[in-house]
Amino acid sequence: MKIAVATMDGVSVSQHFGQSRGFVVFEVEGTSIKSRELRTNSQTPHGQGICNHDGGHRAGSDSHGTVLDLLGDCQFVLCGGMGAGAAQVLRSYSLEPLILPGPYSAEEAVESYVNGSATPSQSGLCSCHH
Repeated sequence: MKIAVATMDGVSVSQHFGQSRGFVVFEVEGTSIKSRELRTNSQTPHGQGICNHDGGHRAGSDSHGTVLDLLGDCQFVLCGGMGAGAAQVLRSYSLEPLILPGPYSAEEAVESYVNGSATPSQSGLCSCHH
């Protein structure tokens, strides 16, 4: 299975999916990490740097569905938090959002999840405009 971890720096878990500059994608077999790959996010509005400071997006930029170009081969997306709209879009494409508040490194988060020592919650979903 593949687990994508939202990240700002390629190392740690991003606290918000839509603001992530990239995703570390881990291929996992059982409880072992077999490989990892960094994928740059130029898909979401925040990743493109086009979110307005007043809390809105420029016209036509509010679809998180385009991130599927990066994550379409993954089963889970792990992050510290995300908007309810983004979570809904991911689920509609069979990608399960996993909210795991940190701080964690991307690798620690995946290891904690697959080993059962960290349990993702839905408390990191916000009802903001994302």
